[in-house]
Amino acid sequence: MVKLALRSGLRWKVSLAIAAVGALVAVALSLVVHNAARVSMLNSSRDQMDDRVQIAQRYYESTGGKLMLRAKVDDPALPKPLRDAADVGLRATYLQDNGSGAPEVWASTPLRNGRILSIHTRFKDRYDILNDLDRALIIGSVSVVLGGCALGILIGGQLSRRLRKAATAARKLADGDDPDVRVRDAIGGRVRDETDDLARAVDGMAEALRDRLEAERRVTADIAHELRTPVTGLLTAAELLPPGRPTELVRDRAQAMRTLVEDVLEVARLDGFAERAEMQDIELGEFVQRRVRSAAPDAKVTVVRNAYASTDPRRLERILGNLLANAAKHGRGPVEVSVEGRVLRVRDHGPGFPEELLREGPSRFRTGSKDRAGKGHGLGLTIAAGQARVLGARLTFRNADPEAEGGGGAIAVLWLPESSPTSTGSFPIIQVPD
Repeated sequence: MVKLALRSGLRWKVSLAIAAVGALVAVALSLVVHNAARVSMLNSSRDQMDDRVQIAQRYYESTGGKLMLRAKVDDPALPKPLRDAADVGLRATYLQDNGSGAPEVWASTPLRNGRILSIHTRFKDRYDILNDLDRALIIGSVSVVLGGCALGILIGGQLSRRLRKAATAARKLADGDDPDVRVRDAIGGRVRDETDDLARAVDGMAEALRDRLEAERRVTADIAHELRTPVTGLLTAAELLPPGRPTELVRDRAQAMRTLVEDVLEVARLDGFAERAEMQDIELGEFVQRRVRSAAPDAKVTVVRNAYASTDPRRLERILGNLLANAAKHGRGPVEVSVEGRVLRVRDHGPGFPEELLREGPSRFRTGSKDRAGKGHGLGLTIAAGQARVLGARLTFRNADPEAEGGGGAIAVLWLPESSPTSTGSFPIIQVPD
């Protein structure tokens, strides 16, 4: 199943959260104020109508049947609850709300002659005041929500900027573009919060990893350097052995050990970011044809579009040789090399690269064979990737589509830069399908 993920910025999340909380609080307070004001208004209206009906009753009884304050006797529109209250001798008020405009307030009282005196009216002025209060509450609620959004954007934007700076610094550190960068220095600011704790933790982790990698690199380089002398002596001694099959086996293994030691030393130098490219302008088509003809005579070279490039011929030859050697060891023929401008492709028709290599990139002492039955120590692609970094190039790995590209196989693509690198490489190495 493919899960859809909606990516949104932290500032908008904080803004929406503050706005939502502000809206909930504003709506709750508005409802409470509205209901309290309405209840107070209705209770006041009932009290006033009760006072009026009492005044009208006293006037009616004192004047012998005269009416005032728009009072009526035995009004046929009198609500039934008031008739029932008058039947038991009670004075009462009643609220009649027909849903349009202000509610109508009734008040009634029984007379001595058995009839019912009643008054009713609408307090439209008070209803208008309640409407004005509702409009004020709406305007205040909208202002609270907008203010909350602005505050959220301000707070979230500041936090988002600090996190983006931290992510940029961490990315530079991971890519090796600036090994001296510190996340805490990159985010800056005078405020001390959890972002600073995260930055310090990342800096500490990066420092520990750098020290560990440097220690491993030094140990690897020291071991390989110490092995170089005895291996050279072993290879020299093997040359003095009498001809025969055992001598050939000893020479072959001694040469393989020497090659491995040299590869380990090269990997250690590349890991130390101490290599510098010696740039020359070369014609890629002619250069690739000559090198492939020397390293892999059976490989097919196709120059789709020739180009000139400023690069280090020795390192480019090393990359091309390692890619051809990997195709010969772990793939199947025919091996095809194409040149299209500053893009070089090396393809075989074998089982392709393993998923771990496509996902994580080349790793030392892990071969490029899917069934892991191939020979080698996995240093060829590691060295090729390291040399590409020194050239400022980009080296990618993918497997061919059997239907769209005429069969399967592994494809390595080298993208040479338009300009010369100024340090150990101006572009990161990306190992993803292109």
